[in-house]
Amino acid sequence: MELRARDRVPELTGLLTVVALALVFGAVLGVIPRAALPVAPEWFLAAIPHINAVVSVLAIVVILAGWRAIRQGQVTRHRNAMLAALVLFATFLVLYLYRVSLEGPTDFPGPTAVEQFVYFPILGIHILLAIVCIPLLFYVLLLALTRSTGEIPTTNHPRVGRVAATLWLVSFALGTVVYLLLYVLY
Repeated sequence: MELRARDRVPELTGLLTVVALALVFGAVLGVIPRAALPVAPEWFLAAIPHINAVVSVLAIVVILAGWRAIRQGQVTRHRNAMLAALVLFATFLVLYLYRVSLEGPTDFPGPTAVEQFVYFPILGIHILLAIVCIPLLFYVLLLALTRSTGEIPTTNHPRVGRVAATLWLVSFALGTVVYLLLYVLY
């Protein structure tokens, strides 16, 4: 199995990306029937944006720690941090998609000018980066899982990983700004 996956990283990346994005767009566009989902208590649904804000800030810290670890040659620490960041990302995404599937997207409560010239551009860039990150994250993850530690520096993992981590950080940071605009400032 490992040898076949090892030889098919781009194909597996494409397959996982299509499945992940189908789930994301299915939830956001309301394709997933609400009746198919268990309904959590209202207090939990209301807490999801706040939980996700904490998850986002934690993810930023963990990604930066992973980046620092690999720069210091601490491969195990880097791997653990990046796997933790991936778990945080998955947690964020599951909670966000669950809430959106049940309640739809949150309307911006602030002034129209702020919505049009601040909120929507930030939200758009955040969403675009999050979508772009998905195949990059799958790619570097699959490279890491199908190669020995000694082989990874000779693959695209370091180069693509730097791009993925940078975009991931910016996406999480902008997501935090979106949260602040929706739930703190307005």
